[in-house]
Amino acid sequence: MPLRFETRASGSSWIDTVWTSTSEQVTEMTSVATACWGLVFWQREGTAYASVSGPETRTGTAPVPEDATFVGIEFAVGTSLRAVPTPILVDGGAELPDTTRGTFRLDGVRWETPGPDDAEALVDRLVRSGIVIRDPLVTEVRRGHRPAVSERTVERRFRAATGLTQGAVRQIERAREASALLAAGAPIADVVSGLDYFDEPHLARALRRYVGRTARQLREGTGGVIALSLDQLTTS
Repeated sequence: MPLRFETRASGSSWIDTVWTSTSEQVTEMTSVATACWGLVFWQREGTAYASVSGPETRTGTAPVPEDATFVGIEFAVGTSLRAVPTPILVDGGAELPDTTRGTFRLDGVRWETPGPDDAEALVDRLVRSGIVIRDPLVTEVRRGHRPAVSERTVERRFRAATGLTQGAVRQIERAREASALLAAGAPIADVVSGLDYFDEPHLARALRRYVGRTARQLREGTGGVIALSLDQLTTS
C-alpha cells in the first residue's frame, strides 16, 4: 500500500482527530478540504520536521515526502494558536523551525514531539501554557447552543476564531461525511437524503469542490491517493 492513513477520535474537547501515516513510493496526494487546523510531525531519512497546517477550503494536490512517517493532530473548530490566528492559516500553513528528532519549537518554547498515543498529553500542556486557546462562544455554538448575542456577533466571532463562516464549515464537514459514507459502500441516494443534499448533482458538485472525487471513485476506491479519514488510502 503506497500510503497508509489511520485516524482515531479523541476524548479531548480540544482535539478533533489524531492521525498517523506512512508513505511508500508516493510523491503526491489529493488533499481534502477541512475546517480544522493542525500540527503535523514527520521523519524522513533520519531528519525530523514539524509544521502547522491551516483549514483548507477546497480540494487540491499536495506533495508527500517519500518513505516518511507522520503523526498529526487536528484541532477542534474554534481553537487556535495564541501567536498565529487561524484566519492567517486558511489554505496555507508554516513549517516550524529548529525541529529535532525528539522535540519541536512552538511559540518560543521547546516541546517533546508526540507519538500517536501522546497527543492529548501534549495538547493539555499547550492549553495550560496558554499557547492553544479557543473562543468559548464558538464552542457553545458548535455544541448546538444559542448564545444570548446577535447572529451578526456570532458570525463575526466565528470567522475570527476559524477563518471560515459557519456555512463553509457545515459544507466542508458534510462533504467529508458523505465521502466516508460512500467509501464505506453507502448507496448514493441514501447519502443524498441522509445529509440533506438537494439531489445527486448537488452532491457531485460538493464532492468535486471539497474532496476531488466522484461518488463512484469513492465507492470503488479509485482515483489516486487521497487524504481521507478512512482506515487507508488507495491508488488506482
